[in-house]
Amino acid sequence: MEGWDVPYQRELNDALDVLRRRWTVAVLAALAGRKRQYTDLLTAINEIEQRASGKGTSARLSDRVLTDTLRRAREDGLINREAEPGNFGAVWYRLTPAGRELLRALRPLLAWSREHRLRPR
Repeated sequence: MEGWDVPYQRELNDALDVLRRRWTVAVLAALAGRKRQYTDLLTAINEIEQRASGKGTSARLSDRVLTDTLRRAREDGLINREAEPGNFGAVWYRLTPAGRELLRALRPLLAWSREHRLRPR
């Protein structure tokens, strides 16, 4: 494939590394409509996963994995963490412009997958 030079491949691999993480897209999608608190986010993702499986045997997102996923998404500049003042202030998570842009960039990939009927292995 012409134009497939090494810098382009590195940049694509960097993007794919973010998307390969099991729960990153689920977290971004759950935050697409609004900001959420941690527990609400965990519940929303697990409910979506359960409905998507249709069998009740879907993988469940654990507290530990969500914490790690949120940390990495923050490091990647995809989400912001906002804490209200005080010792017990609420903590909210919301998409950054880069996170919203990544979700928009995934739409053509989803359309391609639907067109070619790709199924998970």
